[in-house]
Amino acid sequence: MIGSMRTLAALAALLVGGTSLAYAQSTEVNVYSYREPGLIQPLLDTFAKETGIKANVLFAGDGLIERVEAEGELSPVDVILTVDIGNLANAKERGVSQPIGSPALERVPEAYRDPEGNWVALSLRARVFYASKDRVTETALSYEDIAKPEWKGRLCTRPGDHVYNIGLIANRIAVWGLDATREWLGKVRDNLAFPPNGNDRAQVKSILEGTCDLAIGNTYYMGLMLNNEAEPEQKDWAAAARIIYPDADGAGTQVNVSGAILAKYAPNKENGEKLIEFLLSDAAQQIYANGNYEYPVVPGVKASDLVESWGALNANKTPLTDVASHRAEAAALVDELKFNEGAQN
Repeated sequence: MIGSMRTLAALAALLVGGTSLAYAQSTEVNVYSYREPGLIQPLLDTFAKETGIKANVLFAGDGLIERVEAEGELSPVDVILTVDIGNLANAKERGVSQPIGSPALERVPEAYRDPEGNWVALSLRARVFYASKDRVTETALSYEDIAKPEWKGRLCTRPGDHVYNIGLIANRIAVWGLDATREWLGKVRDNLAFPPNGNDRAQVKSILEGTCDLAIGNTYYMGLMLNNEAEPEQKDWAAAARIIYPDADGAGTQVNVSGAILAKYAPNKENGEKLIEFLLSDAAQQIYANGNYEYPVVPGVKASDLVESWGALNANKTPLTDVASHRAEAAALVDELKFNEGAQN
């Protein structure tokens, strides 16, 4: 009965909702993905060639976890691909995941997977400093450093309530505690050159324009900008900056992840687990490294030559589950301090 209902629900979605996601058969796997098609499609194409299992993919910028929750037992999705520990933890909290029953999860360090197997990281990205090649002489900086007076009017970042910055602030709460993080974040706010706006790439553009000397951003944007043939002006933005890994010689740089979730009512559970196993294989991890300029999550797989040229990553070892538990506090701090209004003195 439930199988028939799934079929009807999927057909109804095709007719009414207009989605291209087909109801899966035994040689298919249905994927909901937050990741941009250009980033994930090469991996899915390789998976199909190696296994004969076709991936039907629905891409969306947000709302997919809520969609799965609303679909309930009728949901056609097998695997959810997303970014940020907040989304991974949210899926578990909303009850739309199930334990991934594959020994491949053991290839991933414990800090980057759910203790009960409800999600697993697929790649790492570090939140670093983009420093002006012309106006910043420092070669090493800590997170504490950017709260110091010498950076007054020289910092820039995207809005504090964006998931990337919430992850960074939550990591600081896990490491330092709430009170110390509040004091630090207030000082960082007052060092901003202008109220937070735009995305990570826009901050690097501000460095080229001279309105900012040090920007907070994810590592992989450097690779994407340097190789952006569609918008070659971004190559100039990236060329104006170099990467500094915060706390590289100390507790390590904060990292976040992209990850996979096995849907609770996956109609093709076995194929879903096969896809996750593939994404954790050395071959797929190398595709992440070379194509997306991210760090492989599986030890022993090398980052791309370009990424390695930026320096060695010493990742902060705080478990992502600990970071996720402080996200609400991080969001509350952003509001309390009116971070998005910029400097207040």
